[in-house]
Amino acid sequence: MLKFKQINNITGWVVFVVATLVYILTVEQTASFWDPGEFIAVAYKLQVPHPPGAPFMLLVYRMFSFLAFGDPLQVAYWMNVGSALFSGFTILFLFWSITLFGRKLFAIEEGNETKGQTISLIGAGIVGSFIYAFSDSFWYSAVESEVYAMSSFFTAIVIWAVLKWDVIKDPREENKWMIFIAYLVGLSIGVHLLNLVTLPALALIYYFKKYEKPNLKGALIAMFFGGVALIIINNIIIPGLPSMAGSTEIFFVNSLGLPFGSGIIFFIILFFAALFYAYRYSRKREMAGLNTILLSLIFILIGYSSYALIVIRANQDPVINENAPKDIISYVSYLKREQYGYRPLLHGQYFTAELIDQEEGAPVYRKGKDKYEIADYELKNTYNPEKTTILPRIYSTQENHKRIYREKLGLREGQQPTFGDNIYFMLSHQLGHMYWRYFMWNFSGRESDFSDAPWMGITDAFSDKYPDYILENKGHNNYLMLPLILGIIGLFFQAKADPKSFYVNLMLFLMMGVVLVLYLNSPPVEPRERDYIYVGSFYAFAIWAGMGVLALAHMLGKATKNLATAGIAATLITLPIAGLMGAQNWNDHDRQGRYFSVDSARNFLASCAPNAILFTGGDNDTFPLWYVQEVEGFRTDVRVIVLSYFDTDWYVEQMTHPVNESEALPFSLSEDKFQKGTNDVIFVMEREGLNAISAKEYLKLLNSGSDLLKMQTGGKSQLNMVPSRNLIMEVDSAAVFNQDIIPEEFAPLFTPQINLQVKGSYLTKGNLMLVDLIVNNNWERPIYFNNTSLATIGINLEDHVVMEGLTYRLLPVRKPNYVREELVNAELAYENYMTKFAFRGMDDPNAYLDEEYRRFASNHRSAINNIAIALLDEDKMEKAATILNYGLEVMPNDAIPYDLSSGQSVPLFFEVGEEEKALDIIDVISKKSLDMIEFYTKENRDYDREMMISIEMIKYFIPLLEERGYQEKAQELKLRLESLIGQESQSPGVLDRRD
Repeated sequence: MLKFKQINNITGWVVFVVATLVYILTVEQTASFWDPGEFIAVAYKLQVPHPPGAPFMLLVYRMFSFLAFGDPLQVAYWMNVGSALFSGFTILFLFWSITLFGRKLFAIEEGNETKGQTISLIGAGIVGSFIYAFSDSFWYSAVESEVYAMSSFFTAIVIWAVLKWDVIKDPREENKWMIFIAYLVGLSIGVHLLNLVTLPALALIYYFKKYEKPNLKGALIAMFFGGVALIIINNIIIPGLPSMAGSTEIFFVNSLGLPFGSGIIFFIILFFAALFYAYRYSRKREMAGLNTILLSLIFILIGYSSYALIVIRANQDPVINENAPKDIISYVSYLKREQYGYRPLLHGQYFTAELIDQEEGAPVYRKGKDKYEIADYELKNTYNPEKTTILPRIYSTQENHKRIYREKLGLREGQQPTFGDNIYFMLSHQLGHMYWRYFMWNFSGRESDFSDAPWMGITDAFSDKYPDYILENKGHNNYLMLPLILGIIGLFFQAKADPKSFYVNLMLFLMMGVVLVLYLNSPPVEPRERDYIYVGSFYAFAIWAGMGVLALAHMLGKATKNLATAGIAATLITLPIAGLMGAQNWNDHDRQGRYFSVDSARNFLASCAPNAILFTGGDNDTFPLWYVQEVEGFRTDVRVIVLSYFDTDWYVEQMTHPVNESEALPFSLSEDKFQKGTNDVIFVMEREGLNAISAKEYLKLLNSGSDLLKMQTGGKSQLNMVPSRNLIMEVDSAAVFNQDIIPEEFAPLFTPQINLQVKGSYLTKGNLMLVDLIVNNNWERPIYFNNTSLATIGINLEDHVVMEGLTYRLLPVRKPNYVREELVNAELAYENYMTKFAFRGMDDPNAYLDEEYRRFASNHRSAINNIAIALLDEDKMEKAATILNYGLEVMPNDAIPYDLSSGQSVPLFFEVGEEEKALDIIDVISKKSLDMIEFYTKENRDYDREMMISIEMIKYFIPLLEERGYQEKAQELKLRLESLIGQESQSPGVLDRRD
């Protein structure tokens, strides 16, 4: 008969195989939206990702890319399989952790397990691990190449290893396991820092084992030292050691006149010599505790050494080299994530606080020719002390954030927030909306995959309140609150039967959940849902779900007097809970057949002429482009420029070098004029009588350091300014027409001058460099913008761009005042769209295309509308009808539901004679819109963007239908809308695109 140890091991591996198989069957086949595109690209060529980097992950995932056997189209798939594998291992160690917790609960010595205990423990492990395996947030990360799958693996194996250490009796074996744990922690630093948050909880295990009579005071002290260990690793070892090395380096080079690197070498020798002699001292004096601590530190440093990859590869100047951490100064900035700014934690300002003083603090250095030069100074902001508080939660001074704070807190313009408002925001938004909602998504249910979707309770499953558009949404999942109830049962059972382990798991739950929420101090709005951050907390709750199975077995055992039968029954009763989660979540976690994250990137690049320069905006506009260029090798002649990165000196410097098939960009400003601390912000100081200045002459004055551009500040340096917001660029008409840059139909719109007008009161460095690029490019390379970057640049170019598909090309033309819509090169855009664009899987109703896919589909539909309008203006009705129908063919409603852009296409379908299709779009959108309006009204929900669009859609359709003679249908929509929101103006709103 098999012993418990054998059954435990075999079952654990079976659970691993099942979980891994589920993930592999549902894994993304290419690069997902958001960060995976970046991580796959940087892992494939071992480049430098965004701070603080993930070097150990890059090394491991690079090895997974070898399984593609040279096929670049398979690289992303195999890296995603790597995430599936690490996620499977996470479930394996969760299973073993649950059985270890269960043995402590039953106070079982190894080898003394009864049959009933064995069955109950194995059942608990299976149910608890599968509940987590099929949970929404963890499954999401398990099927894509992101840091969270590997990070979860390290968290799981460290928790398991500490629990294994807890049952070891031999002190020598204990020390070996402690060193092993330290090495795992060191390696995890090169992936993600979530692992470190577990240390205060794991310190409790050490305390409970080493002290026979634990008490509250001792437990608090143990957690305190666990927190000290966290701070030592997170603040001293990770950025602290490089910071000390940097300070030593600056002293050796600047003060002693020694060569670069001398201070770093000295610090390394000194540090490791001290570590070596301390180790020898501990051996000589037989100080086992100190010896173990020193060995653990050494193994943490060995694991941490994976970060050498970042500096080594940065100095090779790879295409993706974010922050360019080539030297000790830039490396420390990279580790500290300084580019992301500062969030106050324990004390700070309210969002209404006035800045009353700003002082220059410590110098910020950069590597010069023969020494480290002061590039800038840290700024110390002083706010009105009456508008500061402890534990600041409503701190952001961004105008958009201020508006949201006021809306959420019900504050009028000018009304000052109170400390009560501050705490209310923390409880309602940060802990409620940004954590508790996510927690309930995973253990109770999720209404849909729409932004800000609420969680679902048990009564929601039997309610008829939900309209079809929610019921048909694949993200509509309800678990009847069964996982939550099981976990709560387990929580109370463990608290009663094994309080020590309960406090350990409670600390894990809180540290990776509530405490993390407070530490991150989120702003009032995020670019996407952040539930994946808190998977560690959900992991701890899954342990309680496993304990819930033991609780049920214990209760049934009392009734049946047979724990074996009770264990089987408890497992059979609770296993369907995990099955329910798997069944509910499968269709919205199965990523088979999704390619548009990559195809949309290809379509952006395909819209560009050869040797183009393409400006992009956010992550999803950029990371897929990096992937298709760096991994699949598609259109590497196009230089992709991230507009937000253009504000940094390291990124501009990279643009001055050729990469792949793209030549260096032409700038006139010398490097010292765009280095950090120089021309970061250039204010507009319009001089009387000076309406405009030459952009070229302004750049020359700036480059020469002319005093004519200087403005005095209270700091140690002078800032440059712009004497007029109108920067005039003369167009070399002979060169333009000789090169046939302007399409024939736009030749009458040629303008000999372009006003690169500053939109606001200042130019950022990025916008300054954009002006420099446009002026000095002299139309030799095509310059393009995507819609995001065009909307966010600080200079006015809207009248000088022509749409050529999905991108807007800068041309020396001016849009006439009589043209309401944007200029479109109709023939070229039509050709690009019909022959060069890819839409794989976008017509498959079985593929799960989430909100991000729907957003990019809407962008493509909007492009179709613009092209169709331009074609109709040129009396090319047949082509307009063709491209409109093509859009319905490649992105049908049953795969990608009709949206705002679809509604805007209705008058175009009418115009090309496709009345049935126009009416079908109206019917489909009207039903969804009216259903949404009714649902929001009945549920008394706040109006969000989708709700406002729904109202405007109905208003938009009514006059269109009346104009076409569909009076009855128009009246029906009008009466239904009035019955829901009352009588309002029925005139077309913001959706009107074409009269």
